[in-house]
Amino acid sequence: MSPLPEHVHPSSTSFPTGLIPTVGAAGLPGTPGSGAAPAVVALGGGHGLSASLSALRHLTDRLTAVVTVADDGGSSGRLRRELGGLPPGDLRMALSALCDDSEWGRTWRDVLQHRFTSEGSLHQHATGNLLIATLWELLGDEVAGLDWVGRLLGARGRVLPMAAVPLDIEADVLGLVPGDPGATTSVRGQVAVASTPGQVAAVRLVPEDPPVRPEVVTAIAEADWVVLGPGSWFTSVLPHLMVPGLLRALTSTRARTCVTLNLAVQPGETDGFSAEAHLEVLAAHAPGLVVDAVVADPVAVGDVDALVRVAESLGAQVLLRTVSVGDGTPRHDALRLAAAYRDVFSAPAGHGAGRGGG
Repeated sequence: MSPLPEHVHPSSTSFPTGLIPTVGAAGLPGTPGSGAAPAVVALGGGHGLSASLSALRHLTDRLTAVVTVADDGGSSGRLRRELGGLPPGDLRMALSALCDDSEWGRTWRDVLQHRFTSEGSLHQHATGNLLIATLWELLGDEVAGLDWVGRLLGARGRVLPMAAVPLDIEADVLGLVPGDPGATTSVRGQVAVASTPGQVAAVRLVPEDPPVRPEVVTAIAEADWVVLGPGSWFTSVLPHLMVPGLLRALTSTRARTCVTLNLAVQPGETDGFSAEAHLEVLAAHAPGLVVDAVVADPVAVGDVDALVRVAESLGAQVLLRTVSVGDGTPRHDALRLAAAYRDVFSAPAGHGAGRGGG
């Protein structure tokens, strides 16, 4: 038997039948190129990024998701600790959101999201996490592995990791010291920060200057639009602005930027935050970032004039649209959000798409 290719690792339980080729970017959905549809890069993680991708895939297949890699809980956290690589969970969710609504897309979305129930070590592992981790081991390249999963799913876009190494989120949290509400406590780990009973005052990444994949920098440079949010503000949205190489790409691109605000505050992370406070925190973490549009649902905005003032200070116009599912839960409706993005993308540069509800 011929020796295994250098980037395919031998295993006692797997028998490769031949070289797995890397996927050429030119043949992938989401690769910027000619065409009427805009090239869009969406930044985030978890359920928030899934919401924006589920909407954006209705408008373009020139779509790239750039995903946080700081998850340390559940199936992702276990694989991260045991295998030493990137946590695959948020990447899996992004790939699932890019599946279309055909029978093929729905089936593979369900396969990717399926979690095992057992009395053993497979309990609560997601099939998609295991598939992604397997391809990473065989190929020795995270982006190539994600591209292969995307081809299998028929994904309407490309998924890339925010950084080339796994990250930790560290936060200064108020309200955890009895009798001293002004004291800060350092909390480390995405799960711990997201679930803290205190109030997050500041966040940082460990390491502080992680390497950024060149595919991410290229996608941002060639994009027409960058979409930031919705999602957990301190653990999924802001981390993108704290990676120096990624922030440089965002502040130097010709692309316009759209910020999508959340439908509700999140306990611990954004308790007591107004809609405009989300933008103020964003500006504090990325002083050089120019924002062109802000999408918000009227029910999530307490003071429209205050939001408009802060948005305009960043160079942005506010688009107020009903983008929730309408059942009282803070979930985005994919088609309503797609319609809002369509209005944003079709507005001339320097002009808002209006403040009316819908």
